[in-house]
Amino acid sequence: MSRQAKIALAILAGALVIAAIMYLFRPQAEQQDRQAQAPLVDTVPLVPSSGALEILATGVVEPGEQTTIAAEISGRVVYVNPNFVEGSSVGAGAPLIRLEAADYRNSVRAARADVEAQRVAVLQAQEEVRIAEDEIARFDNRQSTGANDAFTQAIDDSDYASRILPPRGMASSPANTADRTGQTGALATREPQLRSAQAARERAAANLADAQLALGRTTIRAPFSGAVESESVARGAIVQPGQALGTLVANDAYEVRVSLNEADAALIPGLLSGSSRIPATVYADFAGVRYAWDALVVRADPSRNAETRLIEAFVRVPSPGRAGRPVSAEGETIEDAAAGPPLLLGSFVEVGITGAPVERYVSIDVDHLRPGNVIYLARDGKLAIVPVRVLQRTDDRAVVTGSFLQQGGRLITSNVRSPVSGMAVRTASGQ
Repeated sequence: MSRQAKIALAILAGALVIAAIMYLFRPQAEQQDRQAQAPLVDTVPLVPSSGALEILATGVVEPGEQTTIAAEISGRVVYVNPNFVEGSSVGAGAPLIRLEAADYRNSVRAARADVEAQRVAVLQAQEEVRIAEDEIARFDNRQSTGANDAFTQAIDDSDYASRILPPRGMASSPANTADRTGQTGALATREPQLRSAQAARERAAANLADAQLALGRTTIRAPFSGAVESESVARGAIVQPGQALGTLVANDAYEVRVSLNEADAALIPGLLSGSSRIPATVYADFAGVRYAWDALVVRADPSRNAETRLIEAFVRVPSPGRAGRPVSAEGETIEDAAAGPPLLLGSFVEVGITGAPVERYVSIDVDHLRPGNVIYLARDGKLAIVPVRVLQRTDDRAVVTGSFLQQGGRLITSNVRSPVSGMAVRTASGQ
């Protein structure tokens, strides 16, 4: 065996001896029982509040009153108000359109002349009635004297009474003796002729009123103060009755239709009974700034929406043309800020409706509301699974209440694997 091989074997043998010594004299590990570690959770304190809740909903600004301007008669347009253009405003009663009125003035003149003619006819009929009454009285007086046959022969044919006497050939007939002493014929009194003349006068007066009404309709006026939403008329155009000429939107008040679920509707006192006007606030964003307008809930639809099954309420915004007040994200007015724009039709807005007062509630992040409407609380190092009553829920927040508010604890905000009521938990704050 070579010298190098002997050296290698010697080194290997020495290493084995050292390894054996280290194994024989190694330290013994201390045996300990395995202990389960309680999960560490994040918590936040519960901050109870009280007072009226603000029910939040969304909607689109719509006109409170809107009408189509249309012609009631036919004619040629001779005037269009310069402000009767899309985007402008007009006052109540302002003339918007005028139609050519010459034909309608002539109709009024003709109808007025007819009224005067019929008035004369009535006067003439009244005079004839008076004459007939006098003649009938004379005839009755002659009959009462007993000079029947002889006096009848002496009557002049030009006498009006001769028209109401029986013919001479029938005067001596016994069958007609009662006719002379009976009731006078209706036509002989001239009363029907008078009533006919009076009816003709009334008909002429009605025709005059119609002609004057048509003449007044040659000027189309604004029924209320508002903004012109659209217009489609020009001078020289021939219009027909019922033809739409434009659209006018009242600017004294706008409305917002909002949809509420049962829980939110139940928090608004008097909503479904319509017994009171409920304060509300309309919020709209403009150029990155939030503005607010005071409003009122004026009514609620008595039936559910057929598609959404929600309850619809109508919020009225009086004087929407005034500038909105700048507010913070929490709805507090920002002092010394520039006034905002007016409320614009078609804007998508958020509506806050003042609800009924609630004695105690907490507002939590909606993610901390667990399935089944429960929350996790940490109490004395243990997990408590607590059911709650959800008063209001939005995309970000949930307002809840319940008996847990009197029992204390901190709200667990982190996820808990396999949660069991009463299990031990650890909190970063040690509470």
